[in-house]
Amino acid sequence: MSERVSLSDVEAKLRELGGGVQAATTRATAPALGGAVVAAVLAVAAVYLLGRRRGRKEAPILEIRRI
Repeated sequence: MSERVSLSDVEAKLRELGGGVQAATTRATAPALGGAVVAAVLAVAAVYLLGRRRGRKEAPILEIRRI
């Protein structure tokens, strides 16, 4: 017959599994965060440049004449 599983056995196993998940999460977070920052900067730059181009196209041309 199998032995009974105690609370301390379950707790030890959960701590063991949790430690592995925590290490994997920490390793995966840094590159993902860096990629998100780069994507955000590129998106802001693209919106700025497209807005600037549109503004130049639609800007009125003023002609000033001296009387």
